[in-house]
Amino acid sequence: MASPRHDGDTWDLASSVGATATMAAAARAIATRAENSLFDDPFAEPLVRAVGVELLTRLASGELPPGELVGEIFIDVAQVRAQFYDTFFLDAARAGVTQAVILASGLDSRAYRLPWPAGTVVFELDQPRVIDFKTRTLADLGAEPTAERRTAPADLRDDWPAALRTAGFDPARPTAWSAEGLLGYLPPDAQDRLLDTLTDLSAPGSRVATESRPNPRPGDDAKTKDRLDRISETWRAQGFDTDMAQARYFGERNEAGPYLTELGWTLTGSTIRELFAANDFAPLADDAMGTGEVRYVKGILEK
Repeated sequence: MASPRHDGDTWDLASSVGATATMAAAARAIATRAENSLFDDPFAEPLVRAVGVELLTRLASGELPPGELVGEIFIDVAQVRAQFYDTFFLDAARAGVTQAVILASGLDSRAYRLPWPAGTVVFELDQPRVIDFKTRTLADLGAEPTAERRTAPADLRDDWPAALRTAGFDPARPTAWSAEGLLGYLPPDAQDRLLDTLTDLSAPGSRVATESRPNPRPGDDAKTKDRLDRISETWRAQGFDTDMAQARYFGERNEAGPYLTELGWTLTGSTIRELFAANDFAPLADDAMGTGEVRYVKGILEK
């Protein structure tokens, strides 16, 4: 059983927060095989396989049907989420932004699979062993980046801007930033520091994309924890010892969208419920965790 999150805790791609990156990659692998998929991630399955969690490998490869382990809602969310961030980065690149930063990059393979314009530099920032694992695994597969990929090994709780600068990041140039599936795994004050820092590092014309979750109403956190506990029990019964509720931070925090607006970003966005409707996905029938109200936001800094 996982222990609660705390300052200075550590993990790998098979445990705690790291396991969520591998689970997300497994969902992308399943979603990639879906009929009329909204995106294509050919590296999701082999990356999951290399992590070595048997259950996730069987799901990612299609050997084991998703069933109740990975409900349809999670596959559909994987589709709209991947499409949102893919489109965000490619729109920024087409607008002339040649510097992209993927925060907490995990098993993200956009530096290898998106058709980046010539001259684009993609920085991937994550813990050193996560960066090393993905770099080695994709090299062993014979994969080559489709942009100039630079890695910035750092923990977001440490001096990550220094790691970016060491990798060649230029704060004088406009940047496209993504904080995908990240903020809920940071304490509230750390989330604010992250958004403050990336704003400070952003030249005029920079872009940002992330999720903005509404603050919980009374009882919402208890419902979410209960649902996550039940999902974790199902996974553990299949041999994968995970505790999804322990990986997250609960309680009130500044909502990312309004907070970024106060920092000077001009944002637009859509809720997951709206994105489901736009793509003719089945509506969210059972949404105990409030997934449908999560808003994917993107915007430009003009200062």
